[in-house]
Amino acid sequence: MTCIRPMSAPTHNGAFTLLIDADDTLWENNIYFERVIARFFEDFPGHAPAALRRTLDDVEREIVLSHGYGLIAFEHALVRTWERLSGSLPEPAREAEVRALARSVNQHPMELLPGVPETLAYLAARHSLILMSKGDPGEQSAKLDRSGLRHHFSAVEIVPEKDPGAYRDTLARHKLAAFSTWMIGNSPKSDVNPALAAGLNAVFVPHDMTWVLEHEHVNPPQAEPPRLLVLERFAELQDHF
Repeated sequence: MTCIRPMSAPTHNGAFTLLIDADDTLWENNIYFERVIARFFEDFPGHAPAALRRTLDDVEREIVLSHGYGLIAFEHALVRTWERLSGSLPEPAREAEVRALARSVNQHPMELLPGVPETLAYLAARHSLILMSKGDPGEQSAKLDRSGLRHHFSAVEIVPEKDPGAYRDTLARHKLAAFSTWMIGNSPKSDVNPALAAGLNAVFVPHDMTWVLEHEHVNPPQAEPPRLLVLERFAELQDHF
């Protein structure tokens, strides 16, 4: 564990507000996309793996701007990647197969990450927990229901993008103080850096399979507050909160 700043003071009753990410923080997510991508790339045996990945990553960066996040965006990304790699749009039957392959990401059992249920139960007894995720509201809400974890959270925030403005809006909507609010997640780009920029504290819990578009250097806090904790496992939150 790395502590870049000491913990901030909690609210008057000793409680913090903990904003907690969902995908790849509470449950596995990106591994299922990666399995589908590996299957998709099998249809392009003449291409170098690095070139295939570079093309898909470039397409996904474009798709995020036009379609946001979620399975529909992933479908569009695979179809557009097919077009770029093959030089033409897929035939209707093949396009339907590609889209079905993309949707198969959602056809897996919910796999909670180690220590998540007991850690959420521990935290919820001591602090106010708000799930804060980004993407398609219907998809994210359905995942939360499937996880069986919804009862731990006093509120759910599903936003199109996690940027400093989204964090400030959440603070205002729930009448929260930045100094006693922490964002917890696996993404430097979405969970850590923008939360710190908005004046919140943050806990970075890395995941080996974090989506490449979420990769970013963690920016150390420039002032006190905000503060940053870097933990190896979600369960370690019990040692600090």
